[in-house]
Amino acid sequence: MGDRERNKKRLLELLRAPDTGNAHCADCGAADPDWASYKLGIFICLNCCGVHRNFPDISRVKSVRLDFWDDSIVEVAVVLQFMIHNGNLRVKAKFEARVPAFYYIPQANDCLVLKEQWIRAKYERREFMADGETISLPGNREGFLWKRGRDNSQFLRRKFVLLAREGLLKYFTKEQGKSPKAVISIKDLNATFQTEKIGHPHGLQITYRRDGHTRNLFVYHESGKEIVDWFNALRAARLQYLKMAFPELPESELVPFLTRNYLKQGFMEKTGPKDAFEQGQVFLGNKEQGYEAYEDLPKGIRGNRWKAGLTIVTPERRFVLTCPSEKEQQEWLESLRGVLSSPLTPLNRLTASTESGRSSR
Repeated sequence: MGDRERNKKRLLELLRAPDTGNAHCADCGAADPDWASYKLGIFICLNCCGVHRNFPDISRVKSVRLDFWDDSIVEVAVVLQFMIHNGNLRVKAKFEARVPAFYYIPQANDCLVLKEQWIRAKYERREFMADGETISLPGNREGFLWKRGRDNSQFLRRKFVLLAREGLLKYFTKEQGKSPKAVISIKDLNATFQTEKIGHPHGLQITYRRDGHTRNLFVYHESGKEIVDWFNALRAARLQYLKMAFPELPESELVPFLTRNYLKQGFMEKTGPKDAFEQGQVFLGNKEQGYEAYEDLPKGIRGNRWKAGLTIVTPERRFVLTCPSEKEQQEWLESLRGVLSSPLTPLNRLTASTESGRSSR
């Protein structure tokens, strides 16, 4: 066996080694990473590898299976020994020693800007190392974001002010204006990155309730760091609010409710009287409370355009909906049933909803 094959064999053994964390990407948790940063001593996925390539002074990457691991890497034996000594769990313990509870740690399916800023914060700025400065809950924040107008797709520069202690987010149509266009309670706010929907790689959707209706702000910033800092500042403000609202609950139980990604979103056609229920949201409890979702339509009911149907049953009434395809129908049912089968907590009552064609809890 040549040196190249021998080195590759050792790397693959390292990937499978127990108690190392190497079987999942060190940055986003994706399974079966195929790349290695031999300067940091970690295994990472293809997507995170693309970010690491942007700062070669900190991280150097090669494919575990496709690249040659030979003497072209300075003293490959030393590199392999370094990989053995480190590994994902050890390196994560070093660079993620003090990640604040409010800071969003991206997962495999999250958008690139979240992954990029997480990786840069870890290795380039070293924000979470044990010997770094203590990162406290952000207080007030003020700055400008590009906001999509209501009547067209134009984005306009708007001033935003976050008052964390007061639990408010304001935005202004005029830079020096004293009266905000909207005052949003942190209690009713959710933020999630929706890059495709907004048409920008840094696109953030802020959802809130006003006058009994669901409202959305679609915003972005040219700087990836700036928009992710805004996102984490909103999460920090939410954590501050939830700690006051639920002082008896540990922080670990509050964190999942800081911001929520949508389980499923899209369009369905609702049958029945047009004014039977406000456009907005339908609260979803669980099966024990009389909530249910099942396939198909009641006898005698037909959709105007779409034939694949489903019915959501609540203690008060039932909602009959049609989907554009059987595939969409099954995806909606899977998401809805996942929500209905999970336990309902006081925090679920605060946050659970199916909002204007979105299923989440």
